[in-house]
Amino acid sequence: MGTVSLVTGGNRGIGRETVRRLAGRGHTVLLTARSQDAAEAAAADLVSAAEPGEILPLRLDVTDAASIERAAATVAERHGRLDVLVNNAAIAYDTWQRPSGADLDVVREAAETNLYGPWRIIQTFAPLLRASAHPRIVNVSSEAASLASMGAGTPAYAVTKAGLNALTVMFAAEFRRDGMLVNAVCPGWVATDMGGAGGRPVGEGAASVVRAATLPDDGPTGGFFRDGRPLPW
Repeated sequence: MGTVSLVTGGNRGIGRETVRRLAGRGHTVLLTARSQDAAEAAAADLVSAAEPGEILPLRLDVTDAASIERAAATVAERHGRLDVLVNNAAIAYDTWQRPSGADLDVVREAAETNLYGPWRIIQTFAPLLRASAHPRIVNVSSEAASLASMGAGTPAYAVTKAGLNALTVMFAAEFRRDGMLVNAVCPGWVATDMGGAGGRPVGEGAASVVRAATLPDDGPTGGFFRDGRPLPW
């Protein structure tokens, strides 16, 4: 069996392009979405492009612990391991808010998807990742989360992604003994439904994610990168 990869939020945007590119490298890619219909529709579109790898739809709602458990059980039954985990699903690019007047309900909701979701997923899939000879975790973050350049904008998004960056460092330290590479990646401002018009092409953003997902065994861990270059925390 070749490399088995899972991408959350894989039905659109950067996640979808990441699925396509990993399949293009011959991976068996589990394209996940909050609904089975959305996952199946996206997978069908990508499979029709005749990528050399296999693309399999899988329902996974990162805010639902039971959904995560079911997805992990499916991966365990069908594949017995997971080689690459891409935590891509995210919400609440709240450009309309500033911290002094931020709606904390929006922040809490963002945290469920952007921080607690990846945390739950890594905890649940850790045994399957440890069963891999070359495990990789990629947390899709943002330079908006960098304390070195953070401003007053997008407080829900920036704070929850900063938390994801911290989680990246912690899991990298814990999993180092397992040979697991855990990194955060900023795809840059990308023209997607979330990013809006005017950003870089989605392929350029996804390339950074794929680079981190396919690092050699002596590659970095516990880092924060864009286009293969380190970003300040």
